[in-house]
Amino acid sequence: MLEGGLMLTLDRVTKTYRAGAFGGGSVTVVDRVSFDAAPGEVVSLIGESGSGKSTIGRMILGLTEVSDGRLTLDGKAVRPGKDFYRRVQGVFQDPFSCYNPVFKADRVFALVRRTYHHGVPDKEWADRVEQAVRDVRLDPGQVLGRYPHQLSGGQLQRLLIARALLLDPGFLVADEITSMLDASTRIDVLNLLAGLKERGLGVLYITHDLSLGTYLAERTVVLRRGRIVERGDTQKVFGNPLHPYTRTLLAAVPRLNTPWTLPEPVETCAFHEAGEQGSDLRETEPDHFVACAQLPDCGRTPA
Repeated sequence: MLEGGLMLTLDRVTKTYRAGAFGGGSVTVVDRVSFDAAPGEVVSLIGESGSGKSTIGRMILGLTEVSDGRLTLDGKAVRPGKDFYRRVQGVFQDPFSCYNPVFKADRVFALVRRTYHHGVPDKEWADRVEQAVRDVRLDPGQVLGRYPHQLSGGQLQRLLIARALLLDPGFLVADEITSMLDASTRIDVLNLLAGLKERGLGVLYITHDLSLGTYLAERTVVLRRGRIVERGDTQKVFGNPLHPYTRTLLAAVPRLNTPWTLPEPVETCAFHEAGEQGSDLRETEPDHFVACAQLPDCGRTPA
């Protein structure tokens, strides 16, 4: 059973990298991002490639340092280490890169045991591994003891989720974890995550697929060029999109029996492009925040 979820909070989190000749310049890839995810809640982080989604995930996991702002889990700053990764886990887009091809795929479980559960008897550990594999809709007899090249990408991805579950984490960063899976397997994985949140697991679900984010998440954060442009209750964000970029994303989703045409370019306005004030969000209705929404007072300084 899960020990209990963790409360994730990002408060104006920024990530800047040095750039240019001799590192004399800089580029900001995440710009004053603020949102939270409560225990037992799935939050979708949505945006196009290069918008900063994976960088946010890496900062939450302690793999990339925060340049400015505050990022906490249960009120404590991220401090990578054994105890931290006992509670916070990540599953990434490319499962093949997470396995050594010369070892059998279930070696990932042995590494977890060696680091976190070395005192667990062999029989008990084998039972735990088998149950974790069944929890991700796999048959232990068909996947354990095989090499990575003998398994599909979907099977390898679900084994990585099973590995994370063996630690009973409080928070999971799921970064494009369904992008390499076929349609039926994607639903299996999403249903698995939905079941885990009922047990208290908090999830940040990073994706560029709006339909999958809508299927799973209670709340959605829309990211563009490192900034949040819209966030809030998923049904409100997608049912009443106010930011031009959100509307463009929705218009770009192909629909059955409807001819697809390239969406019009994203509109901009003075409020969005206005530097410091351009990153501010305003609440248009309960749990629905937007920047550069082309509201009647668009372009004015927020109160």
